[in-house]
Amino acid sequence: MDDAKAEPARMQRTVKEPVEYRGVGLHSGKEITITVRPAEAGTGVSFVRTDIEDQPVVRAHGANMKARQRRTCIQDGRAEVYTCEHLLAALYALGIDNAMVEIDGEEVPGLDGAAGEFLRGLQAVGYTELRMPRPSYAVKRPIYVREGSASIVALPGTGKLTIEYHLDYPSQNGSVPGAKQIVAFEMSPENFERDIAPARTFVFQHEVEALQAAGLGKGANAQNTLVVGPDGPKDNSLRWEDELARHKILDLIGDIANAGVDLDAHIIATRSGHGLNMALVQRILEEREREQELGEAPSDTGLDIRDILKLLPHRYPFLLIDRVIELDGFQKAVAIKNVTINEPFFQGHWPEQPIMPGVLQLEAMAQLAGVLLLRKLENTGKLAVLWSIDKVKLRGAVVPGDQLRIEVETIRARPQVGHVRARCKVAGKLVAEAELKFTLVDA
Repeated sequence: MDDAKAEPARMQRTVKEPVEYRGVGLHSGKEITITVRPAEAGTGVSFVRTDIEDQPVVRAHGANMKARQRRTCIQDGRAEVYTCEHLLAALYALGIDNAMVEIDGEEVPGLDGAAGEFLRGLQAVGYTELRMPRPSYAVKRPIYVREGSASIVALPGTGKLTIEYHLDYPSQNGSVPGAKQIVAFEMSPENFERDIAPARTFVFQHEVEALQAAGLGKGANAQNTLVVGPDGPKDNSLRWEDELARHKILDLIGDIANAGVDLDAHIIATRSGHGLNMALVQRILEEREREQELGEAPSDTGLDIRDILKLLPHRYPFLLIDRVIELDGFQKAVAIKNVTINEPFFQGHWPEQPIMPGVLQLEAMAQLAGVLLLRKLENTGKLAVLWSIDKVKLRGAVVPGDQLRIEVETIRARPQVGHVRARCKVAGKLVAEAELKFTLVDA
């Protein structure tokens, strides 16, 4: 797609006030309460497990997506949240980019088995516009994922997200009504509310026994789940003849929300489910990352070397960041370090077989963390002093000619303390990672 076709970036949003939902998890059968609260720009959608000591936070992001049977799961360390796709779809459709979701269990309640109740609650409280652009990504070349007979391809769009879903289930124990359906959809809040949000989750009757044996579907009933047999839904009726395909689009939108961007693409999905949706999200993030490194995806949120020098006290030969290519609010930062043979440390560190010292990769991570933490207004005039380093793993050699991609993501930020997760990559391969803690002191 030509850049000229792209819409200008919109401002980010959050909910105007908290909204609470209570219900039973479709798979766990447990009574769960969630509260969707306002959040700062750039923090994204995060879930706070209030039922676990220290209340760990799990961010809805492609890097945290995990493969689970018949549901979306996000996990960070010991905390996980699953069946979050319907809520995420409603947030994405309304353009609500930042929210802190308090949840007292591992599964988001199923409510009506669709996104209708989530959507109505969010519409009732409204949203607040924030003073930060929403990241966007326009697919420039086909992105393709496949598993067996299921596939998804993301093609260049026309300035918006459009989805075409081809549902094709083979008949089992007789014909299954509506087993072959095609639905085309253009993303907008109005279209989502009318055509997609009411589409309910479903299961075929011949699958029920196996799902129950796997410990799933404990909270499913005829009101929140369509059990489809040879004669149609059991104890229920379809809202559309193609409701099954519409629900597949609902799930896909909820999974796409984990990419954390407004997506400009035309997506064609055939027989896909959550596992393949997850693969698509991760491929989109990889392609976006590749374009950033090649300079094909300029970002309004990056920093050049002059901006970096204003934030950090480091100077040659100890400034280890050349350019910040992405700043996602105060949640994430990505920078580039071009490693050359002219680096002063190569003169004394294995000069016959030059390898960048791992401690300097850690220092580069720490410097980028400083950039992320010191951008906040209340941190003006402070220094980020490294306090501790944990979970360090050095996974590969970095040599002259490599371009080091440095990523840091905030785990916790308080007025005097910062805690981040950091990674270094070369050509998409992880070469180092660590968790860093800082104390913020007056300069």
